[in-house]
Amino acid sequence: MKIKNLIAATYAPMHQDGSLNTSIIGEYSNFLIRNKISGVFMNGSTGDFTSLTSNERKEITTAWSEHKSADLYLIDHVGDSSLKVAKDLATHAADKVDAIAVLAPFYFRLNTVEKLMHYCKEIAACAPNLPFYYYHIPVLSGANLNMLDFLKIASKEIPNLAGIKFTNNNLIDYLHCKNFEGGKYNILFGFDEIFLSSLPLGADGWVGSTYNHMAPLYYTIKTLFEEGKMTEAAALQTKAIRFVEILDGYGGFNGVAKGYMKTFGLDFGPSRFPHATVSDDVYTEIKAELENIGLLTLLSK
Repeated sequence: MKIKNLIAATYAPMHQDGSLNTSIIGEYSNFLIRNKISGVFMNGSTGDFTSLTSNERKEITTAWSEHKSADLYLIDHVGDSSLKVAKDLATHAADKVDAIAVLAPFYFRLNTVEKLMHYCKEIAACAPNLPFYYYHIPVLSGANLNMLDFLKIASKEIPNLAGIKFTNNNLIDYLHCKNFEGGKYNILFGFDEIFLSSLPLGADGWVGSTYNHMAPLYYTIKTLFEEGKMTEAAALQTKAIRFVEILDGYGGFNGVAKGYMKTFGLDFGPSRFPHATVSDDVYTEIKAELENIGLLTLLSK
């Protein structure tokens, strides 16, 4: 099964003391479904996975599994710099979610697609009945490898390989992956700021953090593109970019964007270090800036 439409990279909700607050995940799930989000990518970069313990990541996985819905496809990122930890997380997820994903180890960085395939194969085998996705985000993982080359070998070695979460601006490599073996694999586009650029290449599934905040905007961009209204679509894409730039200007996007979810009635608490947690006064300033560029009416409901 190919996942289509918007998939939200989800936050790790916390109490004010910094402990996990998984009790809000049911409400979070309903919010995403209401905004026509078709899936969840949990325990990823947006979800502060590098700042969580293995047990906390498992707790998040379990909480989302308790709110499984036919309307929301659950992908659990289980990657880790430790192959042993990643395999343990994959085993835990095997009977709880709809798919698993991994990014490459990010300290001792991988320098060949053969090493990457070995790492992925070991983890995928721990959840053999689940679709497996590789999470390609070289700006953070350092594994700046060609994904078409990876697909050519992984497709023969990993029976449950489903596709790639492609978070890179190399659109040539993306297009080759999308067309590989007649479009067999689910290549999910993961670069929100160039969402519009993915549409002429045939993208039909996207994973990103700003889909939490602006799902209506992205669906409108898609509609405008399909109607041939490229100027209007580009104007909205520019607004999406400005959203990221404005929030980033207040101490870093990840932490500030997590706190912005309070605007929608979802208090996810503070961010883990090194991400910023800012005051309510900051969000008043942000709201004024977003209103000034005409973005407030295009946010999630």
